[in-house]
Order: sequence, then C-alpha cells, then structure tokens
Amino acid sequence: MESQPVIKTNGQDQPDDLAYQSGFGNSFSSEAIAGALPHGQNSPLLCPYGLYAEQISGTSFTSPRKLNLRSWFYRIKPSVTHQPFKPRVPKHGRILSEFNQSNSSATPTQLRWKPVDIPDSPTDFIDGLFTVCGAGSSFLRHGYAIHMYAANKSMDNCAFCSADGDFLIVPQKGRLWITTECGRLQVSPGEVAILPQGFRFSVDLLDGPSRGYVAEIFGTHFQLPDLGPIGANGLAAPRDFLVPTAWFEESPRPGYIIVQKYGGELFTAEQDFSPFNVVAWHGNYVPYKYDLSKFCPYNTVLIDHGDPSINTVLTAPTEKPGVALLDFVIFPPRWLVAEHTFRPPYYHRNCMSEFMGLIYGGYEAKADGFLPGGSSLHSCMTPHGPDTKTFEATIARGNEAGPYKIKDTMAFMFESCLIPRVCTWALESPYIDHDYYQCWIGLRSHFTGEEPKV
Repeated sequence: MESQPVIKTNGQDQPDDLAYQSGFGNSFSSEAIAGALPHGQNSPLLCPYGLYAEQISGTSFTSPRKLNLRSWFYRIKPSVTHQPFKPRVPKHGRILSEFNQSNSSATPTQLRWKPVDIPDSPTDFIDGLFTVCGAGSSFLRHGYAIHMYAANKSMDNCAFCSADGDFLIVPQKGRLWITTECGRLQVSPGEVAILPQGFRFSVDLLDGPSRGYVAEIFGTHFQLPDLGPIGANGLAAPRDFLVPTAWFEESPRPGYIIVQKYGGELFTAEQDFSPFNVVAWHGNYVPYKYDLSKFCPYNTVLIDHGDPSINTVLTAPTEKPGVALLDFVIFPPRWLVAEHTFRPPYYHRNCMSEFMGLIYGGYEAKADGFLPGGSSLHSCMTPHGPDTKTFEATIARGNEAGPYKIKDTMAFMFESCLIPRVCTWALESPYIDHDYYQCWIGLRSHFTGEEPKV
C-alpha cells in the first residue's frame, strides 16, 4: 500500500492532497469526527462530544436571507478563552485601514513599483505585510486597503485575524499553507484565497520565501458578478471555488498568541490552546480558494477590444448598481482574434482607480518594466495605456496579424470606485519606479492630414 504524500508545517506532517468541498455561496457542513454536528438545532444544551457551540456572523443578524452570512463552530474550547488584548509591541507601523491626510497622500501621477526583495531577517506573513494604498475607513465600514507581503518564515504558535475586513490573498511567489478555523487550504501562485472578516488563520510557507498581494474590503463581502447577456455560464464557475473540510488541533499550546488587526492596528492576546480546535462546523460564512486557470474568459470575436470588466472573477458591490467597491479582474492566457483592431488595451482615462499586479509572465500592454511581483497604480481619470514599444510593435504588424494566443501570463487588477490614497512609505519606497512616465514619452504623432485609404 502506497503511503500518502505529506508535507511538513511547523514540524507536523500534513497531507499534500487535501480534501475540499466545492461551490460558491453554498451552505456547507463538515465534521472531523462522525456525529460531532448536532442534529435538528444549532445550540443544544449539551453538544456532542462535550463541544462548545459558537457562531461567527459575517452580516448583521437581520440581513435579508439571501445576503445573510454565518457559520456555527463546534469546538473544544470557545474562542473567548484568552487573556485581554493589548497593543502589539513593537508596533507594526506599516498597516492602515483608515486613510486621511495624516498618513497618506493623493496623487494623480501614474505609479509603478518593482518587486520587493525578500527580507534578510526572519519575517512571517504578519510582519511582512504592508499597506500600499487604500480609501475609506474600516471604522465607517466602507472602503478598502491594498497590501503586499514578503516573508521568509512560517507563523509560529500564533494566528492572525482581521476584524477590519475580508482578505483576498494573491500569492506570487511560493505556496502558502493556510490553516483556518474551518480547515486547511493549500494555495499556490495562480490561485487566490479569501479569508473572511473575523476568521483566525495561520500561514505556513511551503517553498521558503514567499511574496504576494492582498486586497482587503471593509463593510461588504466578495460575490460572483452577474453575467447579464453572457447568459448562465462563463467567467468563474461556482463549482470551482473550494472550501476546506473540518480539521482540528487538540493538544495544549502554551503561550499561543492571537494577533488581531483592529482599526488598522495590531493587538495581541495570549491563550493556552490552538484556535484551530473546531471539530465540526456548518454554515455559509467560510474561507475558500480559487484556481485562476479555471476561469472561462470571454472576448471579442470580430472588432474592438472588450472592457476589462469582462474578466471579473469576484466583485464587492456598492449600493449603486454596477459600481464596485472593489473588483478582482484577471488577464489570463486567451486568444486574440479581432480584425482591424488595436488588440492591446486601449488608451483610456477611467472614473475607477486601477491597481495592477503580475503573478507570472509578461503583461500585453507593457513590453518593459512591469515585472512579476511588481505593481502599478492608475488613479481616477489618470490616463494610461500601452507603452511606446508595445504601440509601435502593434501598428507595425498592421492588419495582417492573424489570430494569436497570449500564453504563459497571469496579470490581475483591483479596481475601485473610491479614489486611493497612497501610503507615505510606498511613495518613499526604494522600489518605486521614478522613470515610469518615460514609457509613454516616446509616443509620437502619426497624424498625416490625409484622407485614409479604404
């Protein structure tokens, strides 16, 4: 009999082929021990196996049923069993969830950053996290923050939790092993993980140094975009979203630390057990992951270039129809077939603001300078588009260019209706590309004044 492939996290053997439940927005249930879920009610006087019942709510109790998010945990000890929270020492200093003139700046200038280096000193996911830009306030339950992370060690005897908002994690380098209260997720570059507001989780690095991006949204949650005239199928399929199955730790963990992000500040509380002691659970408020290679892109098949919104994987809507607090959009491998058409993204100014990242490969609109692990920001009504080299190469091919496939690439965009403020440390970063504007300076006039030939 062949042994099951395993990996190690914090010295523990873990299976390399985790079991998942599939679906988006479903009501799930899972138990690590048969019979651990109560039958017929959520909070019996005595839970099976002497477990504690505990609910986590992602929406107000009175939210409409179709929007209501909550899950029930059945755990060995309740999460309330900890020492009082205290401000974390030393202070982190580079995380924000409220953006104002005292801590960030507004600029219409196009910005681009090179990939950050992996730290030399031991740095886990929490210490390697830093905010780049954002808007609004977690206290007012409206807004977002865009973070990045660079780490070289796993989290040890501690868990992280954001009381401010949902985390959408986009790893660019190195696989992540994310342990949550609902179970475990293995997330590779090319996949994304969503950790809802309030969930405690721990991040182990499976391949050594790791780097990536995080979008955090305040006051709402991600959902699948409506498909409109596309019809019933396409883009991200609900069945391709994967939810963990129940798994728990029972042994005592003296000195275990909960690190809670609250109002953009970090607080710590000590307890003597792992927060991952949930033996069974059920509900629809859950962490999940998605493989971006499963995305079914739609594209123009005759003329012109489709708007990037056609590539939306997840959206966090506002109360205004069609306007997103944050869209997560990808630019995956796909065929380009449009005739008599400038195929790269067109030059434009947008009422939305766009933060872009590159997971691997190159990006079709930037021949140079935009590297995997790097990022760019084009704010509200700031003009942007293909660089000079891309434009010249495109028109040189002319209308004779046949269908061709964009291969080996995965770029993405966080797009928001709110105008971002950029953190001081991001503007002063040694990784900022001060010559970014130069990529367009070479664009020259092709105006002839002559009537075009048909």
